[in-house]
Amino acid sequence: MSAVIPEVRRGHIWAKRLGEYQQRMDGLPPMVVEGRLTRMVGLTLEAIGSQAAIGSRCLVAGPDGASIETEVVGFSGERLYLMPIGDLHGLVPNARVIPTNRVYLAPVGEALLGRVVDGAGHPLDGRGPLRAQARAPLTGRSINPLTRSPIREPLDVGVRAINALLTVGRGQRMGLFAGSGVGKSVLLGMMTRYTNADVIVVGLIGERGREVKEFVQNILGDEGLKRSVVVATPADNTPLMRMHGAMLATSIAEYFRDQGKHVLLLMDSLTRFAQAQREIALAIGEPPATKGYPPSVFAKIPQLVERAGNGDTGGGSITGFYTVLVEGDDQNDPIADSARAILDGHIVLSRRYAEAGHYPAIDIEASISRAMTEITTKEHLREAQGFKKIFSAYQQNRDLISVGAYQNGSDPRIDEAIDMQPRLLDFLQQDMHECVPLDQSLAELGELAV
Repeated sequence: MSAVIPEVRRGHIWAKRLGEYQQRMDGLPPMVVEGRLTRMVGLTLEAIGSQAAIGSRCLVAGPDGASIETEVVGFSGERLYLMPIGDLHGLVPNARVIPTNRVYLAPVGEALLGRVVDGAGHPLDGRGPLRAQARAPLTGRSINPLTRSPIREPLDVGVRAINALLTVGRGQRMGLFAGSGVGKSVLLGMMTRYTNADVIVVGLIGERGREVKEFVQNILGDEGLKRSVVVATPADNTPLMRMHGAMLATSIAEYFRDQGKHVLLLMDSLTRFAQAQREIALAIGEPPATKGYPPSVFAKIPQLVERAGNGDTGGGSITGFYTVLVEGDDQNDPIADSARAILDGHIVLSRRYAEAGHYPAIDIEASISRAMTEITTKEHLREAQGFKKIFSAYQQNRDLISVGAYQNGSDPRIDEAIDMQPRLLDFLQQDMHECVPLDQSLAELGELAV
């Protein structure tokens, strides 16, 4: 017995020491084990010999001593898949890969008002460094759906057709579906200038670089920029930066919402965000599923969109407008279908109206606001439905009327539609420099008395 007891005690002592060592190690940062770069295909880098978490940053050392920052986007066995944050020129085989064991935190705060930044939060306007003290994760935080404030208050966007016939609620998320060259950017600019919001956050994702300067100078202007934050990641940015631009714009909007402010978030475009995720997913080997889009694309869209909306009861709100590019005006595009299902309504811009000089080129028949019934009066809803019915009656018989095949008196409803068509078209059109408040929009709708 005496020979056994010391062994038992010795086991207890070593177990205690091992526990104390583990506690000390838990309080220390994880060890940095350098790896090496083994392969580069397109924009995807493969590294072995190191470990890092998804979303964390790694530095890849170049031969000239400079480091290129990358982000971990996947792994397979001992291989890490990295995507560059910036330029890749100068990399060589077997370059050192150094995990930083940190994730990117977005700069947020009042200091961003009036500024133009890129997807990494670096200023693009030449007005010096940002003085933002607060930081927030790019992925945001989830909100319990039962604690969200309901949409009960209409939002004045200054556009008569939307105010009267597609009324938007504060905290609603709307899609703006449009092909190229039908006035999408101009309509966004009108809402930027005329919407009744405390803060405006604009995300220009994957668009032409020329449009960034035009939007800031010509559409926003000095007055509009004072209460705005612009996040610009043009088409020549890496796919990871384009995704980060959309997520950064949303994080900034979330910060101001948490301060109790009402935020207007304009994202141009949701399609470019989805295409950036497609590029990343295909590069790391995810198989395409629907018309070339991997499944992760359709998971990322709701994750981004659901971050907008009203906050907790009594807090602020984010009213989001997300543009969706429909290639060839195909409304059944996979991204358009996915966005239509997750958003609270959609505004469709018609190429036929744009070619006829009808601006904004809103197709009232194809557009809908799902929250309109909850935020409008019964009288307003009746007048809007009456407008759409008589407008649709003319459009359904448009070909017969155009060729003179319709005989007056055949259908009283069509006769009324023909008589009122010029007034209805005038109501739907609006100059880009004209602001029509919500009260005026409803008054003009009531004067039609359709």
